[in-house]
Amino acid sequence: MIIRELEPVQRLERCREIIQNETDESKRWDAVWLVGEIAENKSQGDPLFDQVADLMEWVLVHDDNNVVKHEACYQIAARDMRSKIPVLVQAALNDKSGLTKHEALESLGLMRATETIDLIRSALDDSVDDVRQTAKFVIKRLARMENAGAYNPSQII
Repeated sequence: MIIRELEPVQRLERCREIIQNETDESKRWDAVWLVGEIAENKSQGDPLFDQVADLMEWVLVHDDNNVVKHEACYQIAARDMRSKIPVLVQAALNDKSGLTKHEALESLGLMRATETIDLIRSALDDSVDDVRQTAKFVIKRLARMENAGAYNPSQII
């Protein structure tokens, strides 16, 4: 059966199995994407949303592929998984991959995690230029957005 056609609980379990056991990183990436869709129309406090958020955290902590971790960062931001902001900060500052650090920083910016500006400042000294540039960009954007009120795409500039 096609994973996307499974009931959400079954889909979550199938994706968890793939994410935690599959050796093919392209299949793990697909599973991260497919499980992220479960949380699309749910919010924190919904058991499925929280389980998906916890699985994204698992990916950031345990997966060995930077592209898969990059996708988990994106899903956290796209689904506004605010309880995972500390995990994104940890990845942004301490992951071994510049790609993962970059996406974790960008995700913090997308989520308007203004409370992390001071923590992000330490990424300005990262050894990877792309990480430093992303940190600088995110700090500027967060500072600009800090008092901007509700998000309205047509009014961000």
